[in-house]
Amino acid sequence: MSSKVKSIFVCNECGYESAKWLGKCPSCNSWNSFYEEKISKGSESKGKEKKSATPIALNDVEKQESKRNSTGFDELDRVLGGGLVKGSLILLGGEPGIRKVYSYFTDL
Repeated sequence: MSSKVKSIFVCNECGYESAKWLGKCPSCNSWNSFYEEKISKGSESKGKEKKSATPIALNDVEKQESKRNSTGFDELDRVLGGGLVKGSLILLGGEPGIRKVYSYFTDL
């Protein structure tokens, strides 16, 4: 049995997805940033169980203390709640299309 192959187009700058190629991204306004990604419909769902998530109220989430490490910048540490947490992702502001996601994965 053959699986159907579907194409989607993804903006290289911001990740916006479209069913067709676009010259200009409607999300971040970058030009010629789309690339084609092929998705096999038949192989997507085979062997994978669908997991359902149950929403919970924010008041019911248990607080966990994490070790925070100083960045060396007092103001940034203050904004981050005391420093960086290992494995966390932080979005820093900037113009659309500029890669802004930084990750903290070093062993401490």
